[in-house]
Amino acid sequence: MQISVTFKNIEPSNAVKDHINEKFGKMDKMLDHPADAHIVLSTQKLTHIADINLNCDKIKIHAREEAENNLYAAIDTLADKVRLQITKIKDKQRRHLAGDKASIKSDPGLFAGPDMDDDVPQGEQRL
Repeated sequence: MQISVTFKNIEPSNAVKDHINEKFGKMDKMLDHPADAHIVLSTQKLTHIADINLNCDKIKIHAREEAENNLYAAIDTLADKVRLQITKIKDKQRRHLAGDKASIKSDPGLFAGPDMDDDVPQGEQRL
């Protein structure tokens, strides 16, 4: 996974970069194709903000997390959010591509609605 980190209003730190590589490097195993992640770390007054744009083949994820007075907490919760979104997308793809789906062509009686002729009284004709 290619990870690029941008610092806004924060001093760049190797410790923060190492923490990001540790948290987001594990997500490469969850993805089928190589991914690009662009992480922006910024601060506004006392709030630390971590923002990510992750692109991988057909998967595009954007997430943002804010934490007060702790940049590492924002990074950790952002990593958890992204991990949850990846598993959700993968499960959705797995369910969509799963076999044993019923088809109208293979079994036309399966999707047939109620018979409409039963609703008409015996003395009347349907128009």
